[in-house]
Amino acid sequence: MKKKIVIIGAGVGGLATAIRLAKKGHSVSIYESANFVGGKCHVIERNGFKFDTGPSLLTLPAVYRDLFMKSGKRLEHILDLQPVDPAFTYNFSDGKKLVFSNLSIKKNCDEIEKVLGKSSGDQWHRLMQLAERMWDISRTPFIESELRIRNIIREITLRKFLAIRPFSSLRKYVRKITKDQHLQYIVDRYATYSGSDPRKAPAPLLTIPFIESAFGAWHIKGGLGNLANALGQRAKELGVEIHLETKVKEIIVNGGVAVGVKLASGEKITADVVVANADAKVVYNDLIPQHVKYANKERKKLAKHSASFSGFSLFLGLDNSKISGEIPKLSHHNIWFPEDYDQEFKSLFDSKTPVADPTIYICSPSDETMVPKSGCESWSVLINAPLHDPKNGMDWSQIENKYAEKIIEKLDRLGLKVSERLVYLEFRSPKDLQEIVGAPGGSIYGTSSNGAGAAFFRAKNRSDVSNLYLVGGSTHPGGGLPLVGISAEIVSNAID
Repeated sequence: MKKKIVIIGAGVGGLATAIRLAKKGHSVSIYESANFVGGKCHVIERNGFKFDTGPSLLTLPAVYRDLFMKSGKRLEHILDLQPVDPAFTYNFSDGKKLVFSNLSIKKNCDEIEKVLGKSSGDQWHRLMQLAERMWDISRTPFIESELRIRNIIREITLRKFLAIRPFSSLRKYVRKITKDQHLQYIVDRYATYSGSDPRKAPAPLLTIPFIESAFGAWHIKGGLGNLANALGQRAKELGVEIHLETKVKEIIVNGGVAVGVKLASGEKITADVVVANADAKVVYNDLIPQHVKYANKERKKLAKHSASFSGFSLFLGLDNSKISGEIPKLSHHNIWFPEDYDQEFKSLFDSKTPVADPTIYICSPSDETMVPKSGCESWSVLINAPLHDPKNGMDWSQIENKYAEKIIEKLDRLGLKVSERLVYLEFRSPKDLQEIVGAPGGSIYGTSSNGAGAAFFRAKNRSDVSNLYLVGGSTHPGGGLPLVGISAEIVSNAID
């Protein structure tokens, strides 16, 4: 039966859900407060330089290939999807460097063996074997399905359940396999993919480096934000109405059933189904009226668990003609680890203060469409950062300028010659992220995955409020483009 469906938010999750539902014949409308689609997945252009403001890496492209194919189009006919090789370059404070290849676990093991020794190469191979088993066990019954514990228990044997090490932290588990600090740092970093603390994050996050190596690291020509633009265009082609600069103030609930939304203008829109592509805490604490008792269970659950950390981003336009001599050559994805990586997590999760000596991630795409002319480079720099929280003393508006200067100084100390060739600079603090995409405190991934069973504490896709569904990075199965795309499929299947 054809349903009238309202979607709150035109992020990737909202757009992907809209496409799937419209293709099934439903009447779909999206209401988005910003003047663009994509949410965190967005490309900005400044003086001819283009920067991804959110995701700069696509893994598991099959998720979006499937989405476009089932909508009647092929992804490759719309977007230029390019493998990134090398996939990552890891730089360590002791001068060692690891260059990871794309789509080859074997090459990465060989690289580790060459730089760190045979035992370290063997240890990485073992870690990837264990990660592959975790992925095979959890993919269908957990990641690709609604979050229902009873179903998981029914489909996974106790032996398989214990094989994914659900009660062990990522750090504890990995340190049983390898004593090599370089490898430990690399795996610790993957906890940050969900805004989490490796000291507490669950061991199954080990699947992320396996997925990257097995299914590849991909770039979309012109920037990852073009994925969001393509999703928006495909949604419109299927009859989806997208209302930009239209803020939803309230989800209207009658007798425990979502029946529509109220806009900031006061206009009420009726609906058979409401899908919220917004941070789960915003949905339950701000959009659903407090008197709605059916939301109380989820409110209490979300209140018990910490939000993910945020990020401090710099967008740097570089002109290499400004300098003479050797120009630093970067890979597409680059990471510089500090001497004391633990201090980063102590700052983010214990003291909740800016990291004094942070890990630095630089995305430097070799993409002529993202620069104004030959000889220029467009860098997106990301630093993990605590949430914007003025009530508790963390007010980014007071320190953001000095922090940006500090990061530039460190880039120069690393020998990257940024100041000498910098022609454009823009930064975004957690405060900016909160204002632009509506993420509380600038939280990137919603609820952090800290503690045993943390994945089970993410917001459910199917709310206890009837006819209300949640999609996106703050909900099951998690943040990042692949998981957000999977959440859209889960929601569309649940509705239909």
